[in-house]
Amino acid sequence: MCRGISGQTTPQMLVRFHQDVVALKPKVVVMLCGINDIAGNTGPSTLEMIEDNIAAMTEIARANKIRVVLSSVLPAYDFPWRPGLEPANKVIALNKWIKAYAEEQKFVYVDYFSAMKDERNGLPKSLAGDGIHPNKAGYAIMEPLVEEAIAKALKQKLK
Repeated sequence: MCRGISGQTTPQMLVRFHQDVVALKPKVVVMLCGINDIAGNTGPSTLEMIEDNIAAMTEIARANKIRVVLSSVLPAYDFPWRPGLEPANKVIALNKWIKAYAEEQKFVYVDYFSAMKDERNGLPKSLAGDGIHPNKAGYAIMEPLVEEAIAKALKQKLK
């Protein structure tokens, strides 16, 4: 069941995490978040703020016996609605933190970024017409990666 809301930032996700995740009692939650924070959709946000919100959501999930899959942020070279922010290096830095945090906390990590990036560390037009939102070809790459990650998470023992 998808509970993602287009354009939301991690503080907005954190606010609704209980009603949209915990209350539904899933076995696994897949978290793909951070790009809208980098875009400044709800105002300026540092990487540390994004990391704190991701950590808070994973702590809530773990406390409620929900397995966690953390996703890399998708590649982004520029935002059509906010050009000039140069997000690629911020995405790379956030992904480095997400991967390390997932390893440290024993969460499953799914790496969309490496499978989808182009030479500019952005999403190629063939995978996302606007360079941000995946199209059918982009989702075709993502689907088997996330299915494998979910299967791996389901095999993990709950802490």
